[in-house]
Amino acid sequence: MENGKTYYNAKDLKKFGNISDFQPELGKKFFDYYGAVFEEGALTAREKAIIALAVAHAVQCPYCIDAYTVDSLEKGFSEAQMMEAVHVAAAIRGGASLVHGVQMMNRSKELSM
Repeated sequence: MENGKTYYNAKDLKKFGNISDFQPELGKKFFDYYGAVFEEGALTAREKAIIALAVAHAVQCPYCIDAYTVDSLEKGFSEAQMMEAVHVAAAIRGGASLVHGVQMMNRSKELSM
């Protein structure tokens, strides 16, 4: 970090739509899909917001964390609910890492025989 700057610039979130600039056709397809995903369906838009917040933490996207923190608050989630969703994401991410330990254990046992 030079001069207190990071790779992430909060102002870039507002430029997300610009990803279509270099490839308009694919950008349009992505945004059509993205929009459809967040429409009401089997899950409400509210439910999708808290899922997106948890996933944003799992994939560690600061832009998504910013956007879905705002969206979750606007959709009426409390800070406690939002933090609980983050803990769910952390538990799944941690568990996924640990369960891969079984692969290591299997391989280790194979090699020690």
